[in-house]
Amino acid sequence: MTDAIAVTRQGTLRGRTEDGIASFLGVPYAAAPFGPHRFAAPAPAEPWTGKRDATEYGPTAPKAPYAPPFDALIPETSQDGQDCLNLNVWTPEPGPGAGLPVMVWLHGGSFSNGSANSSGYRGDTFARDGVVFVGVNYRLGVDGFLHLPGAPDNRGLLDMIAALEWVRDNIAAFGGDPDRVTVFGESAGGVAIGRLLVEPRARGLFRRAILQSGACHHFVRPDTARRIGERMAERLGVPHTAEAFAAVPLPELVAAQGALSDEFRQRPDPAVWGDAALNGMVFEPVADERTLPGPDLGVDILVGSNREENRLYMVPTGRFGTISEGRVKRGAEAFGADLEGYRASRPDASPGELLDAIVTDWFWRIPAVRLAESVPGSYVYEFAWRSPQFGGELGACHALELGFVFDHVDDPDYAALVGGGAPADLARAMHGAWVAFAASGDPGWAAYDPAGERVTRVFDAGACRVEGDPRAAERVLWEGVR
Repeated sequence: MTDAIAVTRQGTLRGRTEDGIASFLGVPYAAAPFGPHRFAAPAPAEPWTGKRDATEYGPTAPKAPYAPPFDALIPETSQDGQDCLNLNVWTPEPGPGAGLPVMVWLHGGSFSNGSANSSGYRGDTFARDGVVFVGVNYRLGVDGFLHLPGAPDNRGLLDMIAALEWVRDNIAAFGGDPDRVTVFGESAGGVAIGRLLVEPRARGLFRRAILQSGACHHFVRPDTARRIGERMAERLGVPHTAEAFAAVPLPELVAAQGALSDEFRQRPDPAVWGDAALNGMVFEPVADERTLPGPDLGVDILVGSNREENRLYMVPTGRFGTISEGRVKRGAEAFGADLEGYRASRPDASPGELLDAIVTDWFWRIPAVRLAESVPGSYVYEFAWRSPQFGGELGACHALELGFVFDHVDDPDYAALVGGGAPADLARAMHGAWVAFAASGDPGWAAYDPAGERVTRVFDAGACRVEGDPRAAERVLWEGVR
């Protein structure tokens, strides 16, 4: 292991090189979002003199832990400290001139959990394959996404834009090409990219985008955002203002954030939570309406979902086998789904299987399809490998593809979902497609044509294949539905 040096606009970094790959960890891309910067748009990072140590992960955004059983399924990584607007870089060619493709990772976690510091998000496999990888930490929960009078909305999204601006200005020093940046993310990270695609300030900061299990569909309207903010203020016993929230001790604020999320999960009543109740997330970007980017986007798109996404939220909780016919009917009505159409396409499905199919389509698959339909030349995938965990009932659930995309299926962070013996060839195929797309804009199969075959690459064990419009009958059932 030896030192690696990179010179940024803020100062010189000292990272480390191991097995031919250099890493620079905890690199600040903006000022610490505390003190005068609390609940403000990100400010430029302070410069430094000398060589700044970049061999250890930096602080992560304040957050409450995942609720059981997800705390055991999705390991959480947390480091205390105020300089939480930082990023991690892996590169095979530290120093200017290499002109390598760049991939910027935005983690998931329902906009209230997660971090780029998780071991499963190490970028060494991307660097191994000729990519400069950047993982971004951004503000979460109250600090990043709660509506507060006196503060800008969507502060977590503003952090992402600041990180992409840092990449534009500095990535050449790490061997990257600032004109070949691919932003990719999963779940909340994918949803965030869906907003960045239509955000004027983000235009020109990336050339390609990969959206995994998240697209342009999910946000809260301003009236809902205000209602949620007021409810958080009531819980804290303070006025609903940025100034009042900034005076709340951080541990108390984080505890109240977790309690608000628990209250939301236990009773997601639309009368209380507005349109957030249907989306299933109490913290989300704020927007007036759903916006699709359209044919003049100028960004290459790869988008997709997992075949049985919603099983992550049904199987480990024990709900999957107890879903009643009445619950399926109520769910179909809430989402505007054609229940009889689903029964016709799945005549032998149990109530749990029907509800999973409906929610998976509404929340993940149909938004991906609609994005692909709106941007000509987009590529679509579906992840279909079924986990052996929970007696096989977990299926191709939400977040299962992550270890395959990162080619880290043996990382302990993925063990609870993936289990043992995951197919290494599938990981190589999926990871390789992501790398190829970042390098050339072509992941290795035909683009999705709404007027043609609607080509979709299905990733499955021993059977990665191309299909035309998987479950076309169910897709048609959603035409005209939000």
